[in-house]
This record gives sequence, structure tokens and C-alpha cells, in this order.
Amino acid sequence: MTRLSQVIAPSFKEVHKDLKNDGHTHYWLSGGRGSTKSSFIAIELILGIMRDPNANAVVLRKVKDTLKESVFDQLVWAIDVLGVEQYWHIPDAKLVITYLPTGQQIRFRGADKPKKIKSMKFARGYCKFIWYEELDEFTGMEEVRMINQSLMRGGKKFTVFYSYNPPQSANNWVNAEKLLSREDRLVHHSNYLSVDPEWLGEQFIVEAEHLKQTKPKAYEHEYLGEVTGTGGEVFDNVKIKRITDEEIKDFYNIKRGLDFGYAIDPVSYPVMHYDRKKKRLYIFHELYKVGLSNRSLYEHIKEENKDNDFITADAAEPKSIHELRQYGLKIRAAKKGPDSIKYGIKFLQSLEAIIIDDIRCPETAREFLTYELEKDANGNFKADFPDKNNHSIDAVRYALNDEVMKFKEHEQKKSDPDNPTPQEKHAKAIKKITGGKPQVNAFRKW
Repeated sequence: MTRLSQVIAPSFKEVHKDLKNDGHTHYWLSGGRGSTKSSFIAIELILGIMRDPNANAVVLRKVKDTLKESVFDQLVWAIDVLGVEQYWHIPDAKLVITYLPTGQQIRFRGADKPKKIKSMKFARGYCKFIWYEELDEFTGMEEVRMINQSLMRGGKKFTVFYSYNPPQSANNWVNAEKLLSREDRLVHHSNYLSVDPEWLGEQFIVEAEHLKQTKPKAYEHEYLGEVTGTGGEVFDNVKIKRITDEEIKDFYNIKRGLDFGYAIDPVSYPVMHYDRKKKRLYIFHELYKVGLSNRSLYEHIKEENKDNDFITADAAEPKSIHELRQYGLKIRAAKKGPDSIKYGIKFLQSLEAIIIDDIRCPETAREFLTYELEKDANGNFKADFPDKNNHSIDAVRYALNDEVMKFKEHEQKKSDPDNPTPQEKHAKAIKKITGGKPQVNAFRKW
């Protein structure tokens, strides 16, 4: 058999060790062109099945028609390069590869209809290995979870590979998911610079260098696998971080917001601390649920908000606000007014950091990480912020309503210094009446 150092790039050495030690369940391998991530996974799959007599594998791509000339051929290459072709049966037509000594199999499936991917029975063992190739082609993590729940049955140890070239947009679900915390996940990134040039060929290097010189941004994305952004990202100040109980005890400026929902849209109730001096927002609690009654919502808030501090809610639901007041909550409607969404989001963009604990607040983290401007038919970004997948974002805006109103006045003053705010007009009128003396003198004069 071939030595592994001859077929696995040095950048994957630590990942290989982790696999041997059963270090993680989920392996997220991202990279640019020529990073050899798919080659590495193919080799590990073949070796893993040959080492474990109960291991089988299912390899997936979003579209079934792309399987034969991608992952299937990649695994045939791995069998050949390892020098073990005599142990494997590779049919010309059928999408299955069989390990001859035991009958273990590698099966291939398209995820065009993920609900049809059900638990699979194997003549021997169970589905230990799963490989999602071109992960970004899948519609989202919900689709992937549905498939995993079907396949990850009947065994004690599972290994799931996810390989992809990072999409350009920082807000793409794959890039956002990669940032979220999960202890059983190993995240690895690679590019062609860590690969022996002889493996790639001279022309590959020539093309990469040419793009580097002529279109450096495209080079960074395509060859280095970097997330360069599309320009439509709304929040570039989001930081995913665990917020400890000790930190929460020291928070002093707690804000609570509420965006109502029921049948289709979820109710969103985030709790946060706003550090006005440092311009940092810490989001550390969320309720995010569809089909929740106002009574159940009250019970949750009563338990979380033990001092019954004020909550700022969506003004579009006066009936729900009234009902929650009847239960005893201190709750007020957010002041909206013209361009309230625009100024609310611009205020959040102006913060130094929006720090979200994704373990405590997974849906809030997802919304902030994936919120992006939409494009029109000509491919240009629309001016308005999209009104979808933003329930937590709206609730955060409501929670910070007072800060947003101050920000709005300040921004309007900057854009039109000759048009004073109502407060400034009032102060100027009082000054004119009193001649600069305290306001009480004005009434004496009148």
C-alpha cells in the first residue's frame, strides 16, 4: 500500500491524526481550488472502511446527476492511488462501490429530495461515514440535519465530512454555520499553497498566478478560498463568543425586546446588555418559537425577567401588548416613525461589536450572520433592508428603541444642520422668551 505522506497534503496531517483518535464527529473542510480536501476525504473513507468491518458510507451531492464525475471518480482515484484496487468492486453503471472481503459498501445519493433519503440497511454494519461534497449547494443546515437524522442510526461512532469552497458572501449559510460553536465539530481550511506543486501541475500554478496579478480579489476567493464578501452584507461587526455566567452578573444596562409571531413567524424575545461607553452589544438570552401563546410567552418572561423590568415590543401588536400588561408585565410599544427600520439597522451597524452567544442564542446568531441585502433583476443591490428572516433583529431594534431615536436625531442633524430637531426648536424658543434665563421666569413674564 502507498505511504500516506505521498498522497495526503501536509496541511491535513493534524486532521488525519484527529480522525485516527476519533476526536470529532463532524469535519468541516473548506478550501480553494487545488486544496486537495476532496482527495483527502476520499482516501480517509477508503481507509476507514478497510479498517472497520462494520463501516459503510453514504456520499451525497445536492444533484444526483453530478455524482458520477465528481465524488464517485474521486473515490475510484483514491482506491487506485492507495494500490488496493484488487479489494474493491467498481461497476461501470451502478453508483455503488463494494469492499470485496466483507461486502461493505459506499453508496451515492443525490439530495434533490432530502425527505426521500431514509435510514439505509446494509448487509453488514451501519452507515458510519457520511460525506457532503459541495456543501454550499445544499439549501441550509436544516436540510443537512434532516439527512443526518436519517442516516446516523444503528452505530456507536459516526464521522461526517463536509467539503466546500466557501461562498463569496460572508452571510451565506455555510459561512455563517462554520462560525457557530459546536464541541464535536472540527473546522479546517486549506489552499493550494500547502500542496506539492507537482501534484497540481505547472499549468495550475500559472493560472493561479495570472489571476493573482490581474484580479487579486477573485484570486483570494477562488484559489485561497477566502470569504471576500459581495458588498451586500449588512452586519460586519458580529462576533460569536461564549458569554459566561460571571460576565452576565456584571451586566448593568439590560435591554429586552419582543417581536410577536404565532402561526408562521416565530415570537422572538432577546435579552442583551448595551455598553454605551464601548458601543458594544452583548446578546445572551433568547426565546424563539413558533405557535407560542401569549400566556406561555408571559410565563417564560416572568421566569427570565424576575424583577419585571421594562420590555419594548412591536407597536403593531397593541392587543398582545395589552394582554401581557394584564398579566402584569411592564411592557411598552416601540416608537417607530418614518425610516425607523433604516435607522435601527444603521445604529446596530455603527456599534463596535454585536457579541452573540450562539449556544444561548442560536437563532439570533443565525439571523445576524446571514442578513444580507437583496438584488434586483439587474443584479444590483436594493436600497431597502429585506423584511424576512429578521425576527430577532427586529426585537433587538425594539429593545434599543431609545438609543435608536437618539441616533436618528443625530444622523438627521448631520445630514441637514439647518433643519433643527423638535427638541432643538423647543430649546431655541424658550431661550428667545427668557433671554437665556431659567425657564420658570418665562411664566412670570407672561
